[in-house]
Amino acid sequence: MQRLFAIGWLTWKAAFRFRLFLVIAVLLLAAVVGLPLLLKDDGTARGFTQILITYTLSVITALLGLSTLWLSCGTLARDIEECQIQVVASKPVARWQIWLGKWLGIVSLNAALLVLSGACVYGLLQWRATRLPAAEQEILHTQVLVARGVAQPPDHSAEIDARTEQLLQERLKQTHIENANLPAVRQQLREAVKAYFQLVPPQYTREWQIHLGFARNFLHGQPLQLRVKFNTAEVGASGTFVGQWRVGEPGTANVWYSEPMSLSPNAYHEFEIPPDKFDSQGVLTIDFRNANNTTLLFPIEDGMAVLYPEGGFTLNFARGLGILFCWMALLAAIGLASASFLSFPVATFFSLALLVVVFSSGTLADAVTSGTVTGVNEETGAVGYSIADHVLIPLFKGILAVVNVVKNFSPIDSLSTGRAISWSELGAAFGQIVLLFGGVISLIGISLFARRELATAQGNQ
Repeated sequence: MQRLFAIGWLTWKAAFRFRLFLVIAVLLLAAVVGLPLLLKDDGTARGFTQILITYTLSVITALLGLSTLWLSCGTLARDIEECQIQVVASKPVARWQIWLGKWLGIVSLNAALLVLSGACVYGLLQWRATRLPAAEQEILHTQVLVARGVAQPPDHSAEIDARTEQLLQERLKQTHIENANLPAVRQQLREAVKAYFQLVPPQYTREWQIHLGFARNFLHGQPLQLRVKFNTAEVGASGTFVGQWRVGEPGTANVWYSEPMSLSPNAYHEFEIPPDKFDSQGVLTIDFRNANNTTLLFPIEDGMAVLYPEGGFTLNFARGLGILFCWMALLAAIGLASASFLSFPVATFFSLALLVVVFSSGTLADAVTSGTVTGVNEETGAVGYSIADHVLIPLFKGILAVVNVVKNFSPIDSLSTGRAISWSELGAAFGQIVLLFGGVISLIGISLFARRELATAQGNQ
């Protein structure tokens, strides 16, 4: 460990020698303090946090991510290119210790910068909150600057997939479908099956049953919030739609009826429901009556959720920064692995190309959904076909499987909406992002660095 810490300290000294730490610190502070001053919020608690949490943490993540890749690529590649690694390699220090020592130095730099910028965001958030109107401060401290758990309806994906395949087989028995069109037909059938779980026809009532799980044991006497979102194909003259809610145990007196609510589509709505409306098993039954002449669609993914208090904002904010730190640790491993066998410019380009792939995951997902990289003809609606689909679609599926594991841990969205980031979620992020993916990449990087002929690389400079 002493050798690892020595290499890490040398990485710190290099960062200070090249003024990297000071430059990044100044840029982070400028983003934290200057960005909220340039971007004006709408005066509401949610608009306030949208600026201070969403934008500032996003900029902090981008700045730290780019600097991490640049430093991790440069600290190893330049040491090799400038023959400085020869001095270190001549000492009784193993190659893997050099590699891990540099990784520890980079992640400790990131930790210091993340704590500095995170403390500034937290302090500015508390200070700016005192300038809001009293009513908005109440909303801020009860709905935004909190840690709320989320309970959602049961996942019907398996049931939807099974019913889709059944309908597809029935369709194939009745008519011939070209193999190139099978993905499009399957997707159409799946959307039709999903409609059963999402649509609320006019003058109909839809029921959801949400299991609160273990949380039911500490929610007695605690008010809950219902978070809903719906879409519609038609827009009325007022732009809103009327509905009434019923929450409680069916067939008992423990039921709450709301006043008719006028809600706008394509937007999240949160409202409080009285406490103790769930049954002894922790099941909360929610009914919605569509009092309009238009069908409403509540998306399976985010159309219905129950929010309940789970903790304070300070610790939740710290856990969110912990997940961002896991991302930085993974980027440091990627940069060092690239520099283990590439020159500095090529390693940087390669690492940035990987980030572009991550940011393009939406495009890859569309290709996987349609089953082809050529897309759908907008005029005829026919699905294109290419020989490359046999190679690229499985490759895209593999890339998405890896990317989604990392992207699913999104602390910025959770913090800006007041949702809880649990210790288990932080532990899962550390295990999957740092230990699993970061560990695999580190083993590859160490193996490549151990086999690299440093003298040959230096002699070619």
